[in-house]
Amino acid sequence: MTTSYRRARNTRLTVLGRALAVALGVSLLAAGCGSGTPTADSGGSSGGASTAPSGSIEASSPDTTAPVNGGTLTFAVANDPINLNPSGTGSGNDTWYVTRQIVDSLTEQDPATGEVIPWLAQSWQISDDAKSFTFTLRPGVTFSDGTPLTAAVVKANFDDIQAAGAKSSAIAALTGYQGTTVVDDATFTVVFSTPNAAFLQATSQVGLGPVALSTLAIPYDDRAGGQGVIGTGPFTVDHYTKNTEVVLNKRAGYDWGPKDRQHTGEAYLDQVTFKIVPEPGVRTGSLQSGQLQVIGGVAPQDIERLSGAGQELVIRPNPGVVFGLTGNESRPLVSDPAVRQAIGLAVNPQDVVDTALNENFKVATSVLGENTPGWVDLSADLVHDPEQAKSVLDAAGWTVGADGIRQKDGQRLHLVVAWIGNFGPNQTALELIQQQLKDVGIEIELVTGTVPDILAGQKDGKYDLTWGNLSRADGDVLRVQYSTKATNYAKIDDPALEEALQAQQATADPAKRAAFQATAQKILIDKYYVIPVHELTTVLGTAPAVHGVVLGADSRLSQLTDAFVTTQ
Repeated sequence: MTTSYRRARNTRLTVLGRALAVALGVSLLAAGCGSGTPTADSGGSSGGASTAPSGSIEASSPDTTAPVNGGTLTFAVANDPINLNPSGTGSGNDTWYVTRQIVDSLTEQDPATGEVIPWLAQSWQISDDAKSFTFTLRPGVTFSDGTPLTAAVVKANFDDIQAAGAKSSAIAALTGYQGTTVVDDATFTVVFSTPNAAFLQATSQVGLGPVALSTLAIPYDDRAGGQGVIGTGPFTVDHYTKNTEVVLNKRAGYDWGPKDRQHTGEAYLDQVTFKIVPEPGVRTGSLQSGQLQVIGGVAPQDIERLSGAGQELVIRPNPGVVFGLTGNESRPLVSDPAVRQAIGLAVNPQDVVDTALNENFKVATSVLGENTPGWVDLSADLVHDPEQAKSVLDAAGWTVGADGIRQKDGQRLHLVVAWIGNFGPNQTALELIQQQLKDVGIEIELVTGTVPDILAGQKDGKYDLTWGNLSRADGDVLRVQYSTKATNYAKIDDPALEEALQAQQATADPAKRAAFQATAQKILIDKYYVIPVHELTTVLGTAPAVHGVVLGADSRLSQLTDAFVTTQ
């Protein structure tokens, strides 16, 4: 059973104000495929779920500019990466933009098809019960320190993540990890105590990208600064100055990029400098003035400004969990179903999109974004009705105080909402939601911080609600977020939800997985564990001389091996 791998064309997206969606099919290996060659099963699903939603992106013709070797690309991101250890916890997308350049992955998820294709692993086999994954490595791959990539090194990396536990952003991918058996230098088998059908797709993510044994010898927390972080990727770390920049140098001899890239060999660029520029207006102005060549996190209000000024835009809707409010069930007020329901009824997502975003961002139709395999349209269940919200609170005994904020048994209906400043419109969106909730008698206090700070606060139960999202091109992202056996910062303890989340991981059948994921989405919305608000769309701005900047299947920056600059 074989699959041919189509080389995706790089396109620039310059037509704005259109509906943005990507047809992204489910990409799963047929369990027990005898040849050990990856295969894909894309298409429909049961239970009303869709694995490949319709839609289109209007794009310009493929970029046919002849590549140019050499030069430096200066790329501005909004947040300090915090941690250059690929499996560590950093600042989210901006961290992964950097670490993706340093490490490769066992597999790649083709952004054009959603298919999982070979990268460092040239083939694999999965047991019928999805508990055993045997990979064969591509020959000739080396780390930038010259040491070879072997099965023993991959095993050491997985064991390292397991030992790091909650310190690692990749730990949820190894749920049930029993160990890795080295068969020979090129072959290894990863074994789980319970089925893990999502593991194959997880091996395409940055967090499971292998680093050299010399890196693993460094204490886990000491790798954050990047010195000594050695990967097999096309760039190496020159230096990292916190809150200022990360400078990466081209690695000579790189020759093993995945086949969905235009260019699988050495990077064209000699150097990439990631500048930390928190203010979106400064990023935009610096791109227009020529001080920067690429900027991330283009503010919605700047999209048309940049396009009208001749700057190119790279745009892709994000798969995964949408932006919204998630309650912490360990907090007494949020554990009250009436309070959660009132919040859900009071929030007006359309107003948030119209005020804080623009037509390039969609109102959420479920907990998952539309281009996520396993997404199901639950828009009919997402009702905005502030009068009903008031009635729900009245019936639950929450009475309106003199200042308009409700009280019950002497306790004020005051909720702490945490958010991370890694997406510019977050503050505007939350200030609008703050007013919407105040109108029904709910007071919210907004608290912000870095990704590690907010995650630690969630874990410790410091916040009633958290605002955020999580991009991943697989519906298993629901398990990562909400299972009691994964991160579950929301502290949800719902047997029916847990059953659906575990069941979708335990079957390699795409239709069955989608049905279980649909059930999980329905529970999360019906019980107001999550209040979905809007989908995320990633927008990068590039100077006209910049070519080959591409977003991956998860709508994060892909490796910059295709990128080049025609003028300096």
